[in-house]
Amino acid sequence: MPLLKFDLIEGRSEQEVKKLLDTAHQAMLDAFKVPARDRYQTVTQHRPGELIMQDTGLGYERSNNVVLLTMVSRPRTQQQKTTFYRLLAERLHAECSISPDDLMVSVVENTDADWSFGRGKAEFLTGDL
Repeated sequence: MPLLKFDLIEGRSEQEVKKLLDTAHQAMLDAFKVPARDRYQTVTQHRPGELIMQDTGLGYERSNNVVLLTMVSRPRTQQQKTTFYRLLAERLHAECSISPDDLMVSVVENTDADWSFGRGKAEFLTGDL
């Protein structure tokens, strides 16, 4: 945990998607120091025109290679978040040829009571985690 939800424009190969997910997972591990098997990722691919990601007037040049990442997580420090944003942008650029202009991340925080990993349990609350 965190849960990483990726929105992409369709057209990437299965190998490209896997590389993106692997790269993002490693950035998350390095930034948040979570266990390696804390890996929860989903991908939704959209037809062109179904994912609109502008730049809020910041001058970013977006392409059809955009990655919109919504991260659902327990609270993290400001330093952890900024480290994650930086590592993710650097590594996606180096490993996946995704321009930093094509990356947007939104963090949605929740609490321990908001997670059940299976079997109807609240593992953070029961002490299983």
